Amino acid sequence: MFDGFGGDYYSMTNLRGKNILITGGARGIGRLLARKTVAEGAHAILWDIDAEGVRSLAAALEAEGGRATAQQCDVSDREAVKAAARSVLEELGPVDILINNAGVVSGRPILDASDDDIKRTFDINTLAHFWTTRGFLPSMIERDSGHIVTIASAGGLVGAPRLTDYSASKFAAVGFDESLRLELKRQGSKVKTTLVCPFYSDTGMFEGVKTRFSWLLPILDPDYVATQTVKAIKKNRRRLFMPRFIYVAPPLRLLPVPIFDALVGFFGVTRSMDDFEGR
Repeated sequence: MFDGFGGDYYSMTNLRGKNILITGGARGIGRLLARKTVAEGAHAILWDIDAEGVRSLAAALEAEGGRATAQQCDVSDREAVKAAARSVLEELGPVDILINNAGVVSGRPILDASDDDIKRTFDINTLAHFWTTRGFLPSMIERDSGHIVTIASAGGLVGAPRLTDYSASKFAAVGFDESLRLELKRQGSKVKTTLVCPFYSDTGMFEGVKTRFSWLLPILDPDYVATQTVKAIKKNRRRLFMPRFIYVAPPLRLLPVPIFDALVGFFGVTRSMDDFEGR
């Protein structure tokens, strides 16, 4: 029996005792996901380039009676991911759930973004998904059990000015999840996937963004995003868009381009980054 959004009520996942690896675990949504999964009895394995940040969080979670392990890892560095993945598998055992959460935004028009800005966006928001998945998927397939979660964005469904690199990287993340899901299904694998596409959330990463209709497209509370993501993982939902209004984005693409653009403008998406400051 399905819940209407790609979840299966009859295959709820209990997170207790599970190894859950979270990239970008030192702050923002990643930090909240760590706290919430540990509260469910999981062992959170936290990766972040901010070594002090993840170690401090892991120590705090352990002091509170949870189980957490911190590792410094730059997910944009393919070789560093390979080495860190080997370390996890050898020292901590198989990863049950991989949450590809790490992300960055430059928030600049395409001609103002530097070459390094653009490359960094794709290295972290897109290519890192490949390196982490290639590091842990083989053991998941071998056990015929596992779950790969892609934290993308509503910006991976609808583009906006000053988000050319960010939206392109998140569109790629959406395509990554879809292709991976179908690839695993074709192989007859029981490894699951979940795509998460939230609207802007108030983590500081998108400081200064605005919305025209806050009752329809609110700037999301990070705790809400993390809570709903954990629920989606437990329900094995294939797709989670937040808020629910985001579910209209794919059907809108059936409209002629001028009408689509006019609607995106009407809902304030094209001006949402006008006052962006970032973290």
